Amino acid sequence: MSRIPQFLAALLTLTTLGAGSAASAQQPLAPVGGFPSQPLRIVSPFPAGGGNDAVTRIVATRLSQVLGQSAVTDNRGGAGGNIGTRFVAEARADGYTVLTSQVSVMAVNPSLYRAPGFDPVRQFMPVTQINAAPLAIVVAADSPWKTFAELATQARAQPQKITYATPGNGTLSHLVGVVLDKDSSVSLQHVPYKGAGPAINDLLGGQVDVLITSTSSVAGFVQAGRMRVLAVTSPRRLGVFAKVPTLEELGYRNARFEDWYGFFVPAGTAPERVALLNRAIVQVLQMPEVVKLINDGGSDVVASSPDAFAEQLKQDIARWSQIVKLSGAHVD
Repeated sequence: MSRIPQFLAALLTLTTLGAGSAASAQQPLAPVGGFPSQPLRIVSPFPAGGGNDAVTRIVATRLSQVLGQSAVTDNRGGAGGNIGTRFVAEARADGYTVLTSQVSVMAVNPSLYRAPGFDPVRQFMPVTQINAAPLAIVVAADSPWKTFAELATQARAQPQKITYATPGNGTLSHLVGVVLDKDSSVSLQHVPYKGAGPAINDLLGGQVDVLITSTSSVAGFVQAGRMRVLAVTSPRRLGVFAKVPTLEELGYRNARFEDWYGFFVPAGTAPERVALLNRAIVQVLQMPEVVKLINDGGSDVVASSPDAFAEQLKQDIARWSQIVKLSGAHVD
């Protein structure tokens, strides 16, 4: 398992402390039809150390207070999120196995992979969208590039010489690099990892030049002065990213990419269990300390209804399938 970066360890400590104070202020929700009567497993389809893992643990730590049952994070990384996602798709539809997924897995991978191993619409029921956030294009603090313009100039002069890390093939981060190359001739050499954690380690260690990933994955390193943000991919600029220029502001077309995380359960889960999970998770997402943690990571809290999240997923599948088709990107 990948080493959890130092900032995530601190984040988890804050998460635990905040959870303890919140527990005394509220009673668990009443079970529905005896659910839940056992611990929940929340699957993050990426290794420990990235944004998906961090958000999963922020919610899981507090969910036990709201539901009266423990919630355990289960990291099952690989294949750009497909392995863990397929695991949940094939799990019992009883509400006890929950997936933390994101737009790159649920809306991009079905078009990017010929056989992702799951169908995001037929095999899943949305519970709630957690957040909405840009991606960040970052370099180590000692990088020679101070601005995205400097990076782009060298990338055009020396195509495929500068390396960029992502959490994996098929992720939204990967597609950002593809679109930059196709539309703007910013040609970087892709280096895929099995999650943001290993990619962060190699960026800081000098094995790769640039990292494209979620804002929540790198916010702590930016705040600590260990990374420099060159650009973000949407107008959402919260926390340590508030003053960072967007790619659109820098003149790049087709460069608005918005990431999200959200919770899903296997299709066929009883509607009353989905409704209870939605109420519980939304309650967690509305806790002031959770809002602050998510905002500090560069995201807005969404906390939507299952129907609203299903509609968001439908729109994103339509949009990203078209972008993948136009870009010509494929993983297998």
